[in-house]
Amino acid sequence: MLRLTRIRKLSGPVNEAVITIVCVMILWYGGHQVLTSGSLEPEYFIAFLVVLFSLIGPVKELNRTYGNIQVGMAAAKRIFQVMDTPPKIREAENPISVPHFQDSIRFMDVSFHYDGSDLVLRNINLEVKRSEIVALAGPSGGGKSTLMDLLARFYDPTEGRIEIDGRDVRSVKLDALRRLMGIVTQETVLFNDTIRNNIAYGLKDVPDEHIMRAARAANAHDFIAALPHGYETNIGDRGVRLSGGERQRLAIARAILKDPDILIFDEATSALDTESEFLVQQAIENLMANRTTFVIAHRLSTIRHADRIVVIDGGRIVQQGKHEELLGQGGLYRKLYDMQFQEGRAVQF
Repeated sequence: MLRLTRIRKLSGPVNEAVITIVCVMILWYGGHQVLTSGSLEPEYFIAFLVVLFSLIGPVKELNRTYGNIQVGMAAAKRIFQVMDTPPKIREAENPISVPHFQDSIRFMDVSFHYDGSDLVLRNINLEVKRSEIVALAGPSGGGKSTLMDLLARFYDPTEGRIEIDGRDVRSVKLDALRRLMGIVTQETVLFNDTIRNNIAYGLKDVPDEHIMRAARAANAHDFIAALPHGYETNIGDRGVRLSGGERQRLAIARAILKDPDILIFDEATSALDTESEFLVQQAIENLMANRTTFVIAHRLSTIRHADRIVVIDGGRIVQQGKHEELLGQGGLYRKLYDMQFQEGRAVQF
């Protein structure tokens, strides 16, 4: 960038200096030919000067274009480096298409580490049945989000395997695998487009009534209807014209419209105020009905009604059970619960 900036800043003065010197030399030499030797007719000299000065502008522009081309070449080099990078996650030679999730998800002796790092997950064994709501709890950095990334095949396990309905996820088509899943994260990905297109992102020819139905289920229809252009309102880059709760409800409406068999909520309410969290939590409960759901949450109050709570610490499963069972067992879950309860009581005081 410094080199390109230097070229751009130098090109103007250098061009002006060169052009000025050339023009002075031409005027001196041409004037000499006209006035002293008479070898050049005045009208021809004037015509030459008109043509010469007409070319100065295009020559300057051509020099500026060189700088722009250099910028474009540098950008293109980086773009093609990224495009030519082979993906680490590859499909099997004859991948299986799985249209629906029917029975269970199994994590079998799953261990994982990122490149050159220590193990993030260690010997995870977990089976989740269809329509079961499983909450993942534990300290930050314990491996909860990484476990869900493995399920969606953003990474492959270093050891062990993950099965859906008895099939290793590495043998399933990536597109088919990810169509089974709806993922709602704390950081909502929205685009500089209309609300309608953001909800229907990734789907084609979706009727307006389906989009409105999904928005109502996500508790988003009322605030959308109050906007100047309703569902055709542009929300800006990353949804900057909406509040955090409104962005989350759009993400949930997107997941409802997709109608996935498996839902993953990764800290979907952690950055919201109390009112927004209540509305988003209602939308989440609407979405979880009759679906297999994984909920990652630090606020234990949001997962107390899960069918099963899995406590992960240091990449290992250290406890499993319902909310009341885990409180009775003591251990890490009870410690986390007591810490949050005391923190909440202190805030109320």
